[in-house]
Amino acid sequence: MDFDLFVIGGGSAGVRCARIAAGHGARVAIAEDRFWGGTCVNIGCVPKKLLVQAGEYGAWADDAAGFGWSIRKGPHDWTALIAAKDREIGRLNATYRRLLDTAGATIFDARAKLDDPHTIDVGGTKVTAERIVIATGGHPTRIDIPGAELGIVSDDAFYLPHMPKRVAILGSGYIAVEFAGIFAALGAEVDLIYRQPLPLRGFDHDLREALAEALGSNGIALHPGCTPERIEPHGTNRRRLSLASGHAIETDLVFFATGRRPATTNLGLEHAGVTITPIGAVAVDEHLRTSQPHIFAIGDVTDRLNLTPVATAEGHALADSLFGNKPRRISLENVPTAVFSTPPVATVGLSEEQAAKKGPVDIYVTRFTPMRHTLTGRARKSLMKLIVDQPTGRVLGAHMLGEDAPEIMQGLGIAVAMGATKADFDRTIGIHPTAAEEFVTMRTRTRTAGA
Repeated sequence: MDFDLFVIGGGSAGVRCARIAAGHGARVAIAEDRFWGGTCVNIGCVPKKLLVQAGEYGAWADDAAGFGWSIRKGPHDWTALIAAKDREIGRLNATYRRLLDTAGATIFDARAKLDDPHTIDVGGTKVTAERIVIATGGHPTRIDIPGAELGIVSDDAFYLPHMPKRVAILGSGYIAVEFAGIFAALGAEVDLIYRQPLPLRGFDHDLREALAEALGSNGIALHPGCTPERIEPHGTNRRRLSLASGHAIETDLVFFATGRRPATTNLGLEHAGVTITPIGAVAVDEHLRTSQPHIFAIGDVTDRLNLTPVATAEGHALADSLFGNKPRRISLENVPTAVFSTPPVATVGLSEEQAAKKGPVDIYVTRFTPMRHTLTGRARKSLMKLIVDQPTGRVLGAHMLGEDAPEIMQGLGIAVAMGATKADFDRTIGIHPTAAEEFVTMRTRTRTAGA
């Protein structure tokens, strides 16, 4: 065999797996035909957060008057922002390649696909490997309506030549609410169209309600319970989005944030006997093994818990298990996550709805105006919530909407994963004045839920 391990896909999962395996002494090759660093680094979480921060600077300039500063804010320069973003992404691309090179991995800038269970076609060159890892991630999708080709997806949003004046976003998940906040903060009129009653399906109901209220207070026009019907050209470089209700929205840009699918087409999986699920994900067991015992899959291509830190952890664990004599598995329970909406949402553990199905729980909720906004006058509220198991007192879930929520939730993720109880939280002395101290000062139960 030419290699001990061949990794298809140079994103967060694939690069980590290849680098760690090479560090353990394995002969490793990795192929990527588009972006080193994958979706997250190039057209996902990293550039997305830079755009979120760009919007925050504008808000801070507006808010400064409440603290005695007089800041004259000019128009936002979208072209300058995208150029700065591209420079940083280019730096990260080079860093990923350097890490692989330093580790001793063989790098292929080419598309790879399986030719048979042990043979990989890499840009026309055939190589063999004892073990193979599929780490090709996912891709954004459009819903099937007439004129869908007139809209964009998240991949395109980071390369728009001009900042649109009005944007219609279809969807209500992470990408939809994050970009709604980005475009609104940078001066666009934003319409958010979604089929559910509230955004962020699957999140805690209180968080969803609070986020919808916050989005509305930011000037975003919400269209819950609406189904898009078609998109048509309208005038010069504009679009007309028709809804099933009969309402129509005239806009500069229609943005599909309607989900992602695993990137498994044209990989030759059928030639290697690798089984995929009905939605096209690579089916894996608890050890990340596919239907072929020597072929593995990690990250979003498995469509289990599609978060970059999960993908990275899976890649590391797999490399350790295969070549480091340190077999281990990644638990997908109590994984913290954040939505970089405006304001952000962060959560770990069970929602109230999930916990109540398992048994009786105590619910603690607090809402307040962050200290900064007592002077800015901005209508912004924070929400914090704990879900506590009645029989044991264990904290089953922690949820927050508000500034710094992602930073705060990372620490709470440790506590929830370790099985901390409400009594442990109560014994902890808070840091004052902070928002985070609210998590250790909630003494009065708001309500109970569950059987």
